[in-house]
Amino acid sequence: MNLLFLLIAGCLVLLALLFILPPLWRQRAITPAAMDERNIAIAKQRLAELTEQLQANTLSQAQYDEQRAELEQALSDDLELNTQVDIVTTRGQWLSYALMVAVPVLAAGLYWGLGNFQAINPTPEMLASDKPAMPSEEAINKMVEGLAKKMQANPNNAEGWLMLGKSYKHLEKYAQSADAYAHAYQLLGDKPEVILQYAEALSFANDQQLTEKSADLIFKALALEPNNPNALWLAGMAKAQAGEFVEAKKLWAKLADSLPKSSEAQQEMQGLLAKLDSKIAEANNQTGTKVVTKVASSEGAPNQASTAPVEIQISLAPELQAQTSPADTVFIYAQALTGSPMPLAIVKKQVSDLPLAVSLTDAQAMTPAMKLSNFTDVKLLARISKSGNAMKQAGDLLGVLENVTVADKTRHTLVINSVVK
Repeated sequence: MNLLFLLIAGCLVLLALLFILPPLWRQRAITPAAMDERNIAIAKQRLAELTEQLQANTLSQAQYDEQRAELEQALSDDLELNTQVDIVTTRGQWLSYALMVAVPVLAAGLYWGLGNFQAINPTPEMLASDKPAMPSEEAINKMVEGLAKKMQANPNNAEGWLMLGKSYKHLEKYAQSADAYAHAYQLLGDKPEVILQYAEALSFANDQQLTEKSADLIFKALALEPNNPNALWLAGMAKAQAGEFVEAKKLWAKLADSLPKSSEAQQEMQGLLAKLDSKIAEANNQTGTKVVTKVASSEGAPNQASTAPVEIQISLAPELQAQTSPADTVFIYAQALTGSPMPLAIVKKQVSDLPLAVSLTDAQAMTPAMKLSNFTDVKLLARISKSGNAMKQAGDLLGVLENVTVADKTRHTLVINSVVK
């Protein structure tokens, strides 16, 4: 056992005894003289009260005389008592001796029966066992199925449909998620947050590409709440996907202005705005027909011929496993080596899925202008986020592969082995 722990425990027991024992050892003798003085003081105080009441006319003279006579008689009786109070020197001392033994023995016995000596220096296994057990994927599926049956029996429960939509999205069942959000939207009407969740579910169901219907929903939400950050982001993405870079820049510039100054989110938005500026300038240099511009690769020219998937094997370093839980979100994505940090392709998994193999393709791009086939070389990343936030945060776990050739068909090994500071 840890010697320091025993020393601290002993000091705490001693401190407890210092509070308990002194009052038991202390002796107070009550002598007859002391009792007489106390009775006289009480009588004087009562006489003063009677005098005040007489002067205030709350007592008549007869009442005053009667009560004063009673007071004098009571004081006389008290003074005549021959009280002998012996000083008992041993009173309470036997209890103090018993407590000196009982308190340490009781504390040690309770800790022996209820405590855990090994917790002084916990092992990784003990720390892992302290984490709440996460339900298995099968258990989660059963819960979601149960919720779906309840919604069929009670189709007017809007909050239930929202919960079901979120649950299906978590399970990556995007078509069912969109259907659940459609029911919620029908019941709740034009509430911006509900509209945006419905629009996102539709885009995820369409291989993470915005559809005409989802775009209409996004701009409806934006009309209801012009400063809604999520609406501004999705509306800008819709415009960029349609090749309307000037309109996309207006929306994202407004979003960037609303973000905290010099924050990582604002810096990422500034990078996207700079990329849009280059696309606008390129489009302005064209004459005649309308040109939908693609993003240049890191080598300066589009890599349109490279459409093969990028194969990745992802694992978590053993020394970081104790810092995660099975339900933590894992983002696997590709980024351009320079310019915008927007993912070119992204897959979302959980720590419980690790180790795993994934394929990144153009189908997982966030916008048509930012996809793998437009780049020759990229950077591959895998990040574990406890919050599930797509934005990188301090405390996230990260693995990076630099300068990966998109056309390389070999499977790339990516290990999550660092902590974001």
